Amino acid sequence: MSLLVVGLSHRSAPVSVLERAALSADAQVKLLQDAVAAEPAAEAAVLATCNRIELYADVDKFHAGVAELSTLLAQHSGVGLEELTPYLYVHYEDRAVHHLFSVACGLDSMVVGEGQILGQIKDSLAKAQDLHTAGRLLNDLFQQALRVGKRAHSETGIDRAGQSLVTFGLEQLASGTAVDAWASGKKALVIGAGSMSSLAAATLARVGVGEIVIANRTSDRAERLAEILNDADDLDVVARAVPMDAVPGELTRADVVVSCTGATGLVLTASEVAEAVAAGPVAGSPAGAGEVPPRFGSGAALGGPNARGSADEDCPLDLNSVQATAGFSVLGEAAVAGMATTELEQHAAWVDNGIVRVPSAADEADAIAALAAAAAAVGRIPERRRPEPVAPQPAPGVFLLDLAMPRDIDAAVHRIPGVRLVDIESLADASADAPMAADVDLVRRIVADEVAAFGAALRAAHITPTVVALRTMAADVVAGEIARLEGRLPGLDDKHRSEITQTVKRVVDKLLHAPTVRVKQLAAEPGGAGYADALRTLFDLDQETVDAVSRAEDSTENSKNRGSA
Repeated sequence: MSLLVVGLSHRSAPVSVLERAALSADAQVKLLQDAVAAEPAAEAAVLATCNRIELYADVDKFHAGVAELSTLLAQHSGVGLEELTPYLYVHYEDRAVHHLFSVACGLDSMVVGEGQILGQIKDSLAKAQDLHTAGRLLNDLFQQALRVGKRAHSETGIDRAGQSLVTFGLEQLASGTAVDAWASGKKALVIGAGSMSSLAAATLARVGVGEIVIANRTSDRAERLAEILNDADDLDVVARAVPMDAVPGELTRADVVVSCTGATGLVLTASEVAEAVAAGPVAGSPAGAGEVPPRFGSGAALGGPNARGSADEDCPLDLNSVQATAGFSVLGEAAVAGMATTELEQHAAWVDNGIVRVPSAADEADAIAALAAAAAAVGRIPERRRPEPVAPQPAPGVFLLDLAMPRDIDAAVHRIPGVRLVDIESLADASADAPMAADVDLVRRIVADEVAAFGAALRAAHITPTVVALRTMAADVVAGEIARLEGRLPGLDDKHRSEITQTVKRVVDKLLHAPTVRVKQLAAEPGGAGYADALRTLFDLDQETVDAVSRAEDSTENSKNRGSA
């Protein structure tokens, strides 16, 4: 049997695909059950986070295993296999171990060095143990991955290279301002009460948010989280729980919203956010932010406050149509595009006469005159349009952080004035440019060493059942020979019988000691898997006996692992 992982992550697939492929809790359970029911896999575990979906399995056939696991991922994610396949990656044996250890250390995270992945790996192992889909290999692998991740965080400064998605997301919302200063006194709404939402609530409290409202479909979890925040001696925050149907009302009061639920559809639509912003004044928005600015010139549209007089009969423009165009200035290039030379000259004269008075009217008039001179050779200015300046947007006053996969908040929210949205997709873009800490190299060396050690231990463990079966056979031979001796020497007393038995056992142990120790050493080296077969052949060991030893060891190990997870 060999370790195989098939999966996709933010490194291999766009967020839109990850979002559609996200597995619900029920889908993960069914996936594990179907994986171990499939022929190639004996064990299985799923690692599903907001930016990765990976299926680990112990398989006896590589190609059949890849095909089966890929098909199962497609079936349970709801994304067609043909569409999903280009985004899948496959790791086998040592490469699979290296991948999981790198994930556990935060090297493969969207935010390098974040430590939350350790909790997610632990949860994945616990789920596989509860469903009895994790055997000895995956138990050993995941528990070792947890130890490697903890070692990386304790022996290096990998924590300085990154942080949790929550902290990184808040930094993106703050846009360069210190998070503590940005968050101070704000009112926050946290939607969801799972591990990520709980982390978000605790982080918001630590950075100085004054009030936190927790909304969750299960009220007791929200109330418990609020109670924890209120009772914490080191936090100065007021927290309360509300039902999910109270979210629209709480939106009108919130400055910061963090959402991370397991919902399959949107939790907040763009229209709901827009209504909440309209119902409650957007903090930090400048007065008159909703007014449409002029598109051209200095803002002196005909009939506007900067226009003077009504003698517009000399203007060559069709003023009725111009006045019907919001924000259209008679001084911009778009106003004169397509005019004949004589019309341009007339227009320039009209501007010079001061019918339109703006601070830059003289400059505009000179420009129009220059256009007229340039057009003299061709008789007409070509029709042209220059890009319209983007209307200035109000400073954001409502901040939304969507950490769910699939997304909780409609992506169209980012077009609402006064609202700033950061989601998984924008975090991925931002983290791509994040600097890598020097400690990352140290962590990579730790991972390489741990992979080698795990491989050696795995290979050594592979031969252990064969060695145990050999010693069991030797013990049976000794017992049989002692029984024969008793038949030949019926008058043998207990003292002499015991001495003879111990002497024979010592002889057998000494004869087996050197070869069994040496074969374990050889088996731990790369390419040492064949020594188990050689041992079985040399001593004519029954394969069923070896398999029985393996099953007994696996049963004992799994029972111990379930108690320690």
